[in-house]
Amino acid sequence: MKLKFLGATGTVTGSKYLLNTGSATILIDCGLFQGYKQLRLRNWEEFPVPPDSIDAVVLTHAHLDHSGYLPLLVREGFRGKIYCSEATYDLCKILLPDSGRLLEEEANHANRHSYSRHAPALPLYTEEDALRALDYFHPIPFGKPHQVAAGLTAQLALGGHILGAAIVTLNDGKRTLTFSGDLGRLHDAIMVEPTLIEQTDYLVLESTYGNRSHDPADPAILLGQTIRDTAARGGVTVIPSFAVGRAQSLLYEIHRLKQRGEIPALLPVYLNSPMAIDTTALYQKHRKLHRLNQQECLAMCHAAKIVNSVEESIELNQRQMPMVIIAASGMATGGRVLHHLKAFAPNSRNTILFAGFQAGGTRGRAMLDGVDAIKIHGEYVPLRAQVSQIDNLSAHADANEILGWLGHFKQAPKQVFITHGEPDAADALRHRIEETLHWPCRVPEYKEQVELV
Repeated sequence: MKLKFLGATGTVTGSKYLLNTGSATILIDCGLFQGYKQLRLRNWEEFPVPPDSIDAVVLTHAHLDHSGYLPLLVREGFRGKIYCSEATYDLCKILLPDSGRLLEEEANHANRHSYSRHAPALPLYTEEDALRALDYFHPIPFGKPHQVAAGLTAQLALGGHILGAAIVTLNDGKRTLTFSGDLGRLHDAIMVEPTLIEQTDYLVLESTYGNRSHDPADPAILLGQTIRDTAARGGVTVIPSFAVGRAQSLLYEIHRLKQRGEIPALLPVYLNSPMAIDTTALYQKHRKLHRLNQQECLAMCHAAKIVNSVEESIELNQRQMPMVIIAASGMATGGRVLHHLKAFAPNSRNTILFAGFQAGGTRGRAMLDGVDAIKIHGEYVPLRAQVSQIDNLSAHADANEILGWLGHFKQAPKQVFITHGEPDAADALRHRIEETLHWPCRVPEYKEQVELV
């Protein structure tokens, strides 16, 4: 059995792991690289193996850095099945076509305004490519082994990160290999805790927050204070948000803040993300995967006014009044939030509030690092608005929570591979596991291949 690391090495994006068992070739996750340009350029490179040589794909969850390369894989010849949980499939039906549509819109915008170095600018893939990829999805239930290739079973356990997120364990009858995916929080307000794993031969472990601990304070306190202070200045709070997971957490917290009278009940709140709107409805369908009851689900769904059309989105930018706008994407790499940043970032009364991890090379990271202008659609936009972050709304386990999850293993794996983290985070987690648990750990390199005996 050989495992090759095709992504999520030295970065939190581009998750792809190629497993060759001798009788089958499996891809675990199939994500897009995001952030630094040198990473994004990898999305355009020829895939390291012929896509038609891959027998199956197993997804841990639906976020684009884990699923967003699938339309390309199918377009280039993959014809196997894509295994995942039912909720992940439901989310991919929203995320992947929307991703293709945005890529087309960005290419068209670049061509109309002539700011691309390419003539013409082309999308990485199209909405049609994404819709075609959905034909290859094959949802499987949690908790039951399912044969995904000759001599190989996969079993999904709840990962707690977002709806449908899974910890994936593969078994060839001789050895087991577990992928943590993105681990959720132990005491999240919405999502259930990650399933405890007691044993595996090999573990591929995420390290997004491998060098940090989340602030134990209630994130709603900072959220409420930021919204109140911005409204008191007559400003707008713009919250770039991931459409899946983060937007729903924000809506739930805003509902509770209004309920407790901690932000004005009449303060307008807008959800300007078609994906987030559709995703929020799925919480009703997949009630067993989170903590909210039906009444709480409804309250979350009605915590904001829904912005459906492009015209409504544009009209929001003309309003000079206190309000809250939640819009994708969460790292300000694309989507409708870019238009809101162009409109509101130049005014010091406003606040840009980030509610999650910002990868290196993204606009979100640059803004938090203190730049005085951001480049959007080929032009530099002055950044005079206040910029802040709520780090502990993250849907990722921090270093302490990861160590707590590992503490339930009854015996050490033969090897732990630390991935899905920036270099300092991955190495810090490696060091901590080696020092406290005395487990063998390593941080693999991009395209490194290891043999699992």
